[in-house]
Amino acid sequence: MTDGKQTHVTRRQYLTLAGSAGVAAAVAGCAGGDEIETPSENGGGGGGDGGEFAVTVTQGQMDSGLDPHDHRETNTDIILMQAYEGTLDRDPDGKPVEALAENYEQVSDDTLRLFVREGVTFHNGDELTPEDVAFSINRIVDNDVGGLASPQSDQLAGVSEATVVDGERAVDVVSDGVNPVLVGLLASYGDVMQRSWVEGRDENAINSEANGTGPFALESYTEDEEVVFTRYDDYWREPAEVDRVTLNAASESSTRVNQLVNEETDIALDVPPQEVGRIRESGKTRIEAVPSTRIIYNGMRYDVEPFSSREFRQAMNYAVDIETIIEEVLSDFADPTSQPTLEGFVGYNPDVDIYPYDPDEAERLVEESGHAGAQIELHTPVGRYLKDLEIAQSVIGYIDELPNVNASVRQRDFGTLAGELTTGSIDDKPDFFLIGWGNETFDASQTLIPLLTTEGTLSSWSNEEFDDLVERSNGEADEDVREELLRQANQLAHDEAPWIFLNRQYSVYGASERLDWTPRRDESIKAYSISRA
Repeated sequence: MTDGKQTHVTRRQYLTLAGSAGVAAAVAGCAGGDEIETPSENGGGGGGDGGEFAVTVTQGQMDSGLDPHDHRETNTDIILMQAYEGTLDRDPDGKPVEALAENYEQVSDDTLRLFVREGVTFHNGDELTPEDVAFSINRIVDNDVGGLASPQSDQLAGVSEATVVDGERAVDVVSDGVNPVLVGLLASYGDVMQRSWVEGRDENAINSEANGTGPFALESYTEDEEVVFTRYDDYWREPAEVDRVTLNAASESSTRVNQLVNEETDIALDVPPQEVGRIRESGKTRIEAVPSTRIIYNGMRYDVEPFSSREFRQAMNYAVDIETIIEEVLSDFADPTSQPTLEGFVGYNPDVDIYPYDPDEAERLVEESGHAGAQIELHTPVGRYLKDLEIAQSVIGYIDELPNVNASVRQRDFGTLAGELTTGSIDDKPDFFLIGWGNETFDASQTLIPLLTTEGTLSSWSNEEFDDLVERSNGEADEDVREELLRQANQLAHDEAPWIFLNRQYSVYGASERLDWTPRRDESIKAYSISRA
């Protein structure tokens, strides 16, 4: 708690806060008429001639508790999205759509009005109110609300408060100025909780119970083992086809695959390339792969030699054959990247090409940099991302083939490495590292700000021109002008090469043939969208 003063994250403060916990995982106008995905029409509510329709999902890790405002991990998100939902959501293509807000309107430069849907109940039977919506947003952005200093405050960056509109079933979300990414932020973050339910429970109860408005209600919670939900028949949309969904975890990928082919689970996450054949050949399971919103890159600290040289950083990009790494290490379950922003995101620059594999140019640039004979060491996590160690070893293998650079790999515990990367101080970061970053907002700013601006928590680079482009885009209300500023920022990042640009990670799942289910780019798994095959 603070000394009675409201605490919120401004867009400028976001430069220093964004990503402080996100690596352990990881933004105006009016929408009209789009709907979120609904269950398949065949079956409509589970049961039928197949008996109970129960689905099991097996991840690599369990949750860190059931408080939807007190975590920053994708694995916890996947569990909680069965029971909780926000005012806005995204369709399978990533487009913002209405959810608990049936509409929204930009009523002034700094205020977005959310019109709260009627006929929605929490799982305890109480009706959703605008007060619940305002409370939930304030619990995230204001440390004095709800007994929580939420680690998600930067995910609603720029929001100062949410207030109930007198005489209307609406909530005003107020920012500290123009906030061009607010709709995108609310489409990705900001689960709604019942105010009275939260205020009537202590921290332990909030983290072991659940009371959302989503399609599934909590049946049982066994910490570190499994979470079981059952269909909520009074859901404000059509009830789910799935009767029961169980989420559990197995840290070893081989265990998850064994469970899948033995029909002990229905969806297995993070299938490694070497297991793809076994899943495809079982006759009862299939592979589902989709480009995710996560990038994998090698950060280089601009303030230490040899990475202080732009020529040396560019040389590292020319030295690495990323397309061969994708083919041979990742079995084509990846795409090469040319810039920090992924294709399909606001601000992506289609005119930026990937660095070609050119070891001769790499050698020449190393000589030009004045750092011939440099010895560099790449710090990499092991097992956090798909084939992360193998990618790191391949990168270093290519670089070490240069006659004027010596390179090696240092394997690191992910938690320790992430801790060093997220202190907000560049001095705490390794000189050269592999890391991943997921961006659910489909907007360049939520990658560029935390990872590359001078004050970004995870940034290992500083460039005044880049900072200016990003800051101007962050306060620009004109969508076309903002897009152009972000494209310029991506071009500059490519040219200055603060990273070795590696790959967009694919989400690779194993799935039972009895399910009709398609994975999403944002790594969400919503049992509401699953039906019988």
